[in-house]
Amino acid sequence: MAMTTCLTWMQEKKLQNHFGEKQFSLLYKASVHEFSSASLLQICSKQGPIITVIHSEDHILGAYVPTSYPEDCFIILFAFQETTISQCEIGPFQLSMLFCESDRNSEFNINLEKKEVAISINTMDKLGLPQCYISFQECEVFRCEDLLDKRRMDGLTELRESLLTAIRTYEPYGGRVRQVRILLLGPIGAGKSSFFNSVKSVFRGHVTNQALVGSKTTGVSEKYRTYFIKDGKDGNTLPFILCDSMGLSEKEEGLHMDDIPYILEGCIPDRYQFNSMKPITTGLDNYTGCPMLKDRIHCVAFVFDANSVGHLSDEMVEKIRRIRRELNKCGVVHVVLLTHVDTLDLITKGDLIDIYRCVPVKLKLEAVHRELGFALSDIFVVSNYTSEWELEPVMDVLNLSALRQMLWAADDFLEDLPLEETSRCF
Repeated sequence: MAMTTCLTWMQEKKLQNHFGEKQFSLLYKASVHEFSSASLLQICSKQGPIITVIHSEDHILGAYVPTSYPEDCFIILFAFQETTISQCEIGPFQLSMLFCESDRNSEFNINLEKKEVAISINTMDKLGLPQCYISFQECEVFRCEDLLDKRRMDGLTELRESLLTAIRTYEPYGGRVRQVRILLLGPIGAGKSSFFNSVKSVFRGHVTNQALVGSKTTGVSEKYRTYFIKDGKDGNTLPFILCDSMGLSEKEEGLHMDDIPYILEGCIPDRYQFNSMKPITTGLDNYTGCPMLKDRIHCVAFVFDANSVGHLSDEMVEKIRRIRRELNKCGVVHVVLLTHVDTLDLITKGDLIDIYRCVPVKLKLEAVHRELGFALSDIFVVSNYTSEWELEPVMDVLNLSALRQMLWAADDFLEDLPLEETSRCF
């Protein structure tokens, strides 16, 4: 029988983080397996570290056992408070001592048959509970595993290598160009340059910072940059070019909206100096009047900071919608990259392995969909290197997965081109 926990996502996540970034697997639920200590101990024997959660009408409390039953160990008792989790330690003794009256354990006893927890006055005070006897309606026991244990890390490493191979061997649709161009657009400080650095890092085999990175309020990208990346494995140039631009702003200092069609058509050179007060004109130095298909933008990625994407100003929302209308007119496929998700409340690096299931991230995806109109299937979570010294497979997998989606989006653009627009490929 399928079981679901009585814990909310927030309560479960707080417990997981409290005990060291754990993943819970529900083993026992009293209302399903019966309120019997014998049933509980039989099901939970030799399962590794476990956590028992008691649900009363007014309280959530329980015990964390860090070793496999029937080993003796110190047991950590806990109780949810308004904003924190209180805890204290008892033992050492076996898990079974929690479920039977014994001279070895007079601090905390769970009587499943009577649906009652008996707590000493000393333990009651430490846990901040109001009474020594608490009746409960449910008891659940979870197996506890590290979010990034060896098995998961091995799987991540294998997936990372598979994605690297797929991108290294990628060939743009129909051979119409040798490299696809992906333009990064978004508010100032959203993480556009950091995403380029993160992609380059994984292919070079170490963390790099070629593109200068600014703050959430200022940013530093004032030039148009076209970044070619060489593979650190064989030195070959990879089949994509990441194009970084000046950030969007509600004020006058951001990217001028009239510049965007020229960028899309491939009319401006690498290192072009943007001027917020003076948009691009056909008379600028190195202006390309008849760009070829290889010079054009084949996919656009809007980059948003997950912490602020739900609070974009009306002016910024209108700018993004205006850009999307221009992209639709040009037939350019566009997606969203959501950065800084690992700084959201309760989210840790271990959550990146299954980030799309995290409730705070789901809410951010829905906010982008609702406010800006992007399909949920076109919104991808990435994790930029900002303070790390070493590569992290879980971060690389997110970034490479998003990059592969952008390559496929570029293929959609190339496939959909009218025949007359494919004549000037190279």
